[in-house]
Order: sequence, then C-alpha cells, then structure tokens
Amino acid sequence: MIPIFSSCRSFTVLLLLLFELCLVCCDITDGNTEHLKREHSLTKPYQGVGAQWDFSGSTLVTSSYVRLTPDERSKQGSIWNIVPCYLKDWEMHVQFKVHGSGKKNLHGDGIAIWYTKERLHPGPVFSNNAHFYGLAVFIDTYSNDDATDRSFPYISAMVNNGSVSYDHGKDGRSSELGGCSAEIRNREHDTYLAIRYSKGRLTIMVDVDDRNEWKECIDIGGVRLPTGYFFGASAATGDLSDNHDIISMKLYQLMVEHTPEEENLDWTKIEPSVSLLKSPKDNIDDPTGNFRGTPLTGWKVFLLLLCALLGIVVCAVVGAVVFQKRQERNKRFY
Repeated sequence: MIPIFSSCRSFTVLLLLLFELCLVCCDITDGNTEHLKREHSLTKPYQGVGAQWDFSGSTLVTSSYVRLTPDERSKQGSIWNIVPCYLKDWEMHVQFKVHGSGKKNLHGDGIAIWYTKERLHPGPVFSNNAHFYGLAVFIDTYSNDDATDRSFPYISAMVNNGSVSYDHGKDGRSSELGGCSAEIRNREHDTYLAIRYSKGRLTIMVDVDDRNEWKECIDIGGVRLPTGYFFGASAATGDLSDNHDIISMKLYQLMVEHTPEEENLDWTKIEPSVSLLKSPKDNIDDPTGNFRGTPLTGWKVFLLLLCALLGIVVCAVVGAVVFQKRQERNKRFY
C-alpha cells in the first residue's frame, strides 16, 4: 500500500499547485471586467493633459505618446495626475516604450511609476524625490552596481514612508520588495506593466513579448497604502540616454468587499508600510531579489483545504479499489 499513498500524496500536491497557479493568473484583470477611472487615466489623444495631468522637465506630449525624455544626455521629465485617488483597491495598466540608439549597456536610465503623497517633486530618483511617501515601481535599464549579478533591464518595487532614501548607486537593492528582469528595450512592439493593489497585496505583472499574456514579476502581501495619493510617471537620463515614452496609463477600480472595520478606517491616515517575513535589506544576499512575505487570505485557505480534501477522497477511492482487487485475487488461492 505504500506506493498507493505515495501516488496520492503526489496527486494532492499537484492539485494544490494547479489551484495556486490559477489564483495567481486570475488576479490580474483583463481591463474589461473592471471599471476604468478616466479621471486617473492617460490615453490618446491625451485630452486630459493640462486639465487632469501636469508635466514637467523635458516631457513632450504628442498625439501618439508622452515622451518623458528624448534620447539625449542629462534629461529629466515627469507627468502627474492632479486628481488624488481615493480607491482602496485598484489596478494600473501602463503601456510604454523604451528605445534609443545606444547599444548594449550604453543606455539609461529608466522609468518609474509612482503612487505618492507628493507630486511634481524633482529629485535624483528617475527625476523624483528620493524620500517619497508611497509606492514606486522602477523600470531600471542600466546597472550602476558593478558587483551585481542581475540582468538589466530590471523591474523592482519599493514602499517608503519618507524615512528611507533610494540608493541609486546600488540600484535600490537594499530597499526593494522584489523584482525581475525584463527585456523591454528596443522592442518592435509596445510593452506593458500591470500594478495591482488589493486587500493589502501588491502584484506586478509584465507583458513584454506582445502575446497578450501577463507574467508575474512581484507578488507580496502585507502592503499598506493610504488613499488620497497621486499617480505619476517619470524618467531620467545621465551620461547615457534613451527615449522613455508613455503610451497610456489606465486605472481600474477593483470591486472588493471589506470588513466593517476596514470600511470605517480612515484610509487617508494610513502610513505606507510592508509587513515582511524578512527585511528588504536581506535582498543584498539574494541574487534574485525576489521573495514573498504573503499571508494566505481566507478564500485561498478555503480552496487549499478543499483541494486537500479532494486529494484525500481520491486516495481513499483508489485505496478501496486496490484493496477490493487484492481481496478478489486472494480468494482465488483458497
């Protein structure tokens, strides 16, 4: 009977993995089933620029794209939504393009997508303030750390309450929540980034192969972000350069139920923070920089228990069938 239980155990594990994969894949909206919030979205022909969006620095608005920086040295540009966002659960889809004449390792610096307390606050971090309040997602195209073993371009995320400074020289490694490499530069097609924040969970997905398929980059729980912050995008070049173009930024409201305690909470007073199983500084010794500190939500626990119960039932049925066949075989020897 030992092989039977071993097979059942493997079958149960496979079921659990399949269900967890489905949960991750279903987390990201297709952009149609949710509610587009136009006051927080930037789309062609960019009629909201000036009324709902401000831009600064080298930013150039055309009919086809918003160019944050041209392919020239020492440029900085940004674009910011002037309407504060009071959604508790949301998802931002960013369509962008990074391209230029620079060859391998001779281009920079990258794009940052922001959800922060302050807007139009110039600084050294991709043209924004280093001591920000809120969330930043960095699309870094150039490695400043000679000792790094990561492949660039590299996408990472950081939550800050103003107490930590993004370390540009180390590509923000000591403060990041996780990240992934993504070949986004000089593609013949546009590339996409999805940032989802719901029920304290931050999920970041990318689509860089023009297959209309999201791939997970970061997935972490225990994230606390307030309402009333602003969305924005910024980019910078240094000695090396690139064209950094935003094609669209579309924000969707996620319809999520909250407990009465959560509904009565003043979300504007929440301090940006992350509850992790280990400190972001541990990423210094982690070549991938990718880890999870994610508690299971109630419905995921229910599904996992259901999968486990299903596995036990299957094992019991298989065991009963095998036992019956052995009994019948033994009877033939009497």
